Amino acid sequence: MTATTTRVSTTPLAARRPFWESPLGQTVRELARNRAAMIGLGILVFWILVALTVSFIVPFDPLKTDVGNRLSPPSASHWFGTDDLGRDVFKRVLFGSRYSIPAGFLTVLAALMIGSVVGAVAGYLGGWIDNLLMRIADMVLAFPSIVLAMAIAAALGPGLKNALIAIVVVLWPEYARLMRGQVLAVKAHEYVTAAEALGMGRIRLLVRHILPNTQAPIVVKATLDVGAAIVLTAGLSFIGLGAVPPDPEWGAMIREGQRRFSQWWMATFPGLAIFSVVMALNFLGDGLRDALDPRRRGRWA
Repeated sequence: MTATTTRVSTTPLAARRPFWESPLGQTVRELARNRAAMIGLGILVFWILVALTVSFIVPFDPLKTDVGNRLSPPSASHWFGTDDLGRDVFKRVLFGSRYSIPAGFLTVLAALMIGSVVGAVAGYLGGWIDNLLMRIADMVLAFPSIVLAMAIAAALGPGLKNALIAIVVVLWPEYARLMRGQVLAVKAHEYVTAAEALGMGRIRLLVRHILPNTQAPIVVKATLDVGAAIVLTAGLSFIGLGAVPPDPEWGAMIREGQRRFSQWWMATFPGLAIFSVVMALNFLGDGLRDALDPRRRGRWA
């Protein structure tokens, strides 16, 4: 009898692919090729760093008044001029990032979480639960966003916290609708049917196989909606339903400056700050959309 030997391979069964060949790596690589997206990312990172470090890089009180130096135009000592109480507009714009930027991200995060849960439950369970949840979402979507946000903020009373609650109420149905559609599309795939046939539990199937494959459009929409939430927050503050004086929120600063057309700097520089952040988020959102869509990949190569 001839002895046979079995050769044991020391090579892993599934060799780990390099990061740049993984789906996430390909997305990052495609995003890095998009110049507009990189510009947007750079501007956004700049403002986030300002919001995180402004207390250290500008060790001055943005609420400190100097009536003797009120309504001064931009100069070497006051780069963005001063307002009607002598407060430095440049410092207030920098400190305003601590209000406006977190407001945009927090409202979108809250709306995304609420809407994703509602949409996932509605799309996966279907039936009367789906009808009930989607009719509630439809009732909210029936109103124009700004009108509904104004009504809710007015009912709750002035204040940045109440304005953010109003914006979350306005935004969550959009995520519920989008998530429901994604769940219904993924449910129709054969691997989901196979997992159900093998007896996989509903919650495990939803968390492990369905939700991870619904994230691309959600991420793109969330990126774009942060800019919309910042604009909504500023709009509510502009009409007196958001941040209240003397908080240096950008919308509230524009409200203070719109009464003084001759002192153009009071409203112009906060407006430019909003414009730069929203533009950056739009560039980044468009870049993410292109990077996550296989049909668009390579456009920026």
